[in-house]
Formats: sequence, C-alpha cells, structure tokens
Amino acid sequence: MTGRATGAQGAPKGKAVVIGAGLAGLSAATILAERGVAVTVLEGAGQAGGRCRSYYDAALDAVIDNGNHLVLSGNRAVNDYLARTGAADGLIGPARAEFAFVDLKSDERWWLRPNEGALPFWVGRAGRRVPGTTAADYAQYAPLLWAGKKTRVGEIVKERGALWRRLMHPFLLAALNTEPEQSSAALAGAVLRETLAKGGRFYRPRIAHPSLAAAFVDPALKYLEGKGAAVRLGARVRGLPNDEYSVLAVEAGEAALPVGARDAVIVAVPPWGAADLVPGLPVPDEFRAIVNAHFRIEAPSGAPAMLGVIGGTAEWIFTFAGRVSVTVSGADAIVDRDREELARTIWADVARALALSAPMPSWQIVKEKRATFAATPEQDAKRPPAQTRWRNLFLAGDWVQTGLPATIEGALRSGENAAALALKHLSL
Repeated sequence: MTGRATGAQGAPKGKAVVIGAGLAGLSAATILAERGVAVTVLEGAGQAGGRCRSYYDAALDAVIDNGNHLVLSGNRAVNDYLARTGAADGLIGPARAEFAFVDLKSDERWWLRPNEGALPFWVGRAGRRVPGTTAADYAQYAPLLWAGKKTRVGEIVKERGALWRRLMHPFLLAALNTEPEQSSAALAGAVLRETLAKGGRFYRPRIAHPSLAAAFVDPALKYLEGKGAAVRLGARVRGLPNDEYSVLAVEAGEAALPVGARDAVIVAVPPWGAADLVPGLPVPDEFRAIVNAHFRIEAPSGAPAMLGVIGGTAEWIFTFAGRVSVTVSGADAIVDRDREELARTIWADVARALALSAPMPSWQIVKEKRATFAATPEQDAKRPPAQTRWRNLFLAGDWVQTGLPATIEGALRSGENAAALALKHLSL
C-alpha cells in the first residue's frame, strides 16, 4: 500500500507504538497523533533523528549536521511533513531552480538554469544547459522513466560524455548513493519522474536551515508533545513477542508494553535492526557509505550555497555561516581511509573550488558506512512491503518498498504508508 494516510475508515480505537524516531518513525507518529491516536515512540539512541541529526561538535565548536541532506521543492512528502509539524520555513533555497558547478580538471565553471515548466526549453539554449552538450544528448535518458525493475542504468545509458560526467552521474550518485551504472534504472527513473521530468519548479534545491534538527526533528518532537504523545529516548527495543496473528507486546529495556490485537506497532529502525525484531523478514543486506567533511571557515562572499564539484574527491560543497561542508556519496572506496588524510584531500578540492588560499582550518570527518542500501535491482527486490504477516505490525524506513531510493522523501513516504495501514487497522 502506498499513499497518504487519509483513507482510513472510522475513528481509531486502539493505541500505537512506533519503534524508532528517525524521519520514517517521526513521519508515521505525527500522522497518527494528528488523527487522535495515543502514540508512544521508542528510540534506542539518546536523540531522535536517526541519520538526519544535528549535534554539537567540540572540534569545530559548532553545531553541525551529521551529513548534508538536500531536498527538492517538489518533494511532496517533505512539504507535507514540514507543514504538519509547523516547520514549513525550515528550508531555504533559491526562488528558481539553479545549480552551480565547477570542473576541477578544466577549471570551467557554470550555472545550470532550467526553465520552470515541464517542457525542457532550456536544453535548447547553450547558455543554460551543461557545457559541451547538445540538446539531443538529453533524449537518451527518457527510457529511464519507464525502465523495468531488473534493468540497470548502464544498460540504458550508453553514452558517457559531457552530460553524463557533468550532470547525470553526480545527480544520480547523490540520489541513489550507488554507482549509477550498476544502479536500478527503475529507481533512477522514479527520481527523474518527480524532478527533472516535471520542470524546474519541482527541483529547486532546498537545504535545512539552520540545521537538520531544527527543520526535521525538533518541530516534530514538539508537535508530538503537544498532541500528548510519549517519546522515550534511550529505550532500545529487544523483542516483539507474538502469536500467529498479532504482536502481543513490545519489550523495551526491563519493561514490556502490552499490545492488544486492535493496537498497532510500527517498526521504523534500520533494516538490520528490523531483521532482528521481525522473524524471517527479508531486508536489503548490501549498503553504501557516505563521507561528510566539515570545515570551520567562512566561505568567500558570493559563494553559492551549494556547488557541484566535477573531477575531485569532493562532490557537493555546501556553505553555511562560519562553516563549509562537503558530501561524498557512494564513498566505499574512501570510507576506511585515515580521517586526517581524508580531510586534507577534501580540503584541497574545497580550496580550489572556492578559490581559498587559507590553510586547512579546524575540521571534522563524519563517516556513515551503512548510510543507505545499495540501490541495485537485486537489493531493491529485497525491500519488504509495509504490511507484514502480523495484522497489527507494520514497517517504515527508507529501505521499505516505496518505489524511491533511500532519501528523506522516501523515508517520509514510508512513514505515511505505515501510518495509513495502522489507521486502517485501528479503525476496524
């Protein structure tokens, strides 16, 4: 089942326990609370947010995000979630779609400025499309929009020239966090259908401000508190006793929360954690890393808020007040390298891309070795649906089958799907 949690019949009769306070769990919990369900959220960590979190870093003497999570203006679930939690102003970005790039191999710089409508007039104008490309180059990506689930991007996209190197490879790598040639063409097509294929007004870049927590986590926790929901941090769930038909309890720490047949449980933890809790659950078991670097320095005046880097180790540079941050997706080849070596390598790209002559400032490297499931056809096939064989147990997470890769949008939609199923069950 997919879609928003608006189709449930009748008033909810039971309570709900949401296991995990990442974005998928918060999405499900806020929808349930909005519908008047008594919700308890259990999170094993000491803070909510999962991989989308912010924290004070002593090395930088600043609050930083664990990573740089870009969302786009057309991300429907993101917009709905922020509106629901009162954080609609938590994202900032340009009034029109525009993206700055630098090619470190040629020192060439350009801006990509697509038109707002669905018809891509911009590819016909040399000053607006990727340098070194023709309008005809873009047509080869159209078959991705209807690609089958077993097909890889590399089987469809054969030409690997300027358009691939300067736009589509970095774009798909960022969206899929997997080497694009080996990635699922169906997942790539899903991203393109909702962004590039719909026109610039659907992919204006948006960045959380002033932090991920301020946009995505803190408002949701405040919203849940206002609805009377209970959020327990540091409450690791160790078991879900069940019979043939239903989950009977949620064992957290030394206590057990009884669960009735008319109650609902949503498991919204990483796939390896879900596999431990749910017997026989198929889950993705191959993952890709992300490396983020943070530097305590003021970006030069006029530096873009986001800069795509071609031909370096750094891939995307984000500039904030007093801080420059870098994201490297699909980072398995570098994730095990020495942290200072990584910092120096990435800083060299930053200094060149932003025309900085200063020595490397205070820095921090954040590694996520299992940041997302590998977005290959084989791993996509292992993603389970939100419904389980237990009638009161449902799943949420960017690794659950949503038709999207492991993104913030996918995580929030998975929460919507789980909440819709839970509401239907609670209303029986």
